Amino acid sequence: MNENLTVLILEDEPLILLDLEFAGEDRDCRIVSTRNCSDALARLSEDIDFDVAILDVSLGKGETCVPVARELTNQGIPFLLHTGDLNRHQERVRNLNAPIVPKPAASDAVIAAAIALCKDGDKGDDRMRYAAG
Repeated sequence: MNENLTVLILEDEPLILLDLEFAGEDRDCRIVSTRNCSDALARLSEDIDFDVAILDVSLGKGETCVPVARELTNQGIPFLLHTGDLNRHQERVRNLNAPIVPKPAASDAVIAAAIALCKDGDKGDDRMRYAAG
């Protein structure tokens, strides 16, 4: 399936990131991978037309995706959260107002949820919904 979308991925776990990259490439998406907020924010400031983003909530060393989520919101780019830290970050996740794909999830399901989010033009207005199973 040819999607031709540009997807920003913020994920600190190398194996998860690699799986998401492969799944996105299998759908003909252009993947821009980042492992921390400063890299993601730098990519968002470049002349790249992102269609959608996938964000891990907890990035290690106390860092979260919140600054990136805020910038995506400011730029009008839809995003979903792919996280295994729902219990620890429940309130923070709720305040981001984005769909959630809980970890573990198949990478192709995460990419499919991001593509659907982009195509639906849904920016998370229904608060904490769970995408993909």
